[in-house]
Amino acid sequence: MAGIYIHIPFCRQACTYCNFHFSTTIRQKKQLLDALKEEIVLTEKSNEAATLIETIYIGGGTPSLLSPDEIDEILQTLKQHFSINKNAEITLEANPDDISKEILQFWKQMGINRLSLGVQSFNSAELLWMNRAHNAEQSLHSINEIIETGFTNFSVDLIYGSPLLSNDDFIKNVQTVLNKNIPHVSAYALTVEPKTALYTQISKKKLAPIDEIRQAEQFDILVTMMEAAGYEQYEISNFAKPGFRSRHNSSYWQGKAYYGFGPAAHSFDGNNIRRWNIANNALYIKSITQQIIPFEEEKLTITQQLNERIMISLRTMEGLDLKKVAIDFDENYADQILTNAQSYLNNNKLVLTEGRLVLTKEGRFFADGIASDLFFDSLN
Repeated sequence: MAGIYIHIPFCRQACTYCNFHFSTTIRQKKQLLDALKEEIVLTEKSNEAATLIETIYIGGGTPSLLSPDEIDEILQTLKQHFSINKNAEITLEANPDDISKEILQFWKQMGINRLSLGVQSFNSAELLWMNRAHNAEQSLHSINEIIETGFTNFSVDLIYGSPLLSNDDFIKNVQTVLNKNIPHVSAYALTVEPKTALYTQISKKKLAPIDEIRQAEQFDILVTMMEAAGYEQYEISNFAKPGFRSRHNSSYWQGKAYYGFGPAAHSFDGNNIRRWNIANNALYIKSITQQIIPFEEEKLTITQQLNERIMISLRTMEGLDLKKVAIDFDENYADQILTNAQSYLNNNKLVLTEGRLVLTKEGRFFADGIASDLFFDSLN
């Protein structure tokens, strides 16, 4: 069982905080989409496409910029060269300003059964600061249209901790999600990434640094409100009503194999080989035209594999299964992890449940730091 990620590297405009690979010009769109479909063909020819596909995720960038025909051609190419489960989860990332009932109907007809809507905020002033292409009214309207068109499985993205976002404003954002009965929410703390407008504004002191205390307060608000409304925080940044977890993203946290197509897309063999395509549209197109997939590759060491297991497992509500660590790696490593975790068990940031280390609500604030404290420098 495996997943497929498709990277569509086009956006209408650059968001203040974004450091993903994208282009605001669509001059090479046709050539790039042709190259992407050819990469799918080349992957099958290399005898790597023999597994059943359970999930497809079309992300970016802004995939909803593509016409229905362009999206359908990608899906048809996948179906011709991969074995797709008839019950596969097929997700499309979309922005509110691209949504209409006509477009939604096209997407449904071509087999897309899950949407991920890039709302980020229901506050128009904050959206303007983020340089988003939509406003709050469009967000609400698009959600109504998604529901009216019959999409039952969809998610919205929220960002917390931005300079313009007060705690009261964030409560309103979360309450809007709850009022709309949205089945899944992905919520991310605003981070300052190099080569972004946000980074430039802060480095030139045009904007104050991120207020980490307020971010923590808003994270606490988020967790409290979502849990009270019956959502499960099945991963640090992801909340779902029962039965509405993202199957695709869950496969990442479970260490399953996935294929990545398009510039900057990542792939993983489910064991120890990770690869990533070149993050340059022109060079990607040129290489594929020459029948070469332009990727770099690394083979993960045992230490890297175990540390990655620690990191991704602790982010989930199931936690780190020490019994599985003992089987997959070594019993001594499982014992060492438990020893290193003792201080966090003592101060109630971790709990041990049926052989699993699980972050408590308080511990989720410190997930990355706790994981790094449990990492191994090297394994014999």
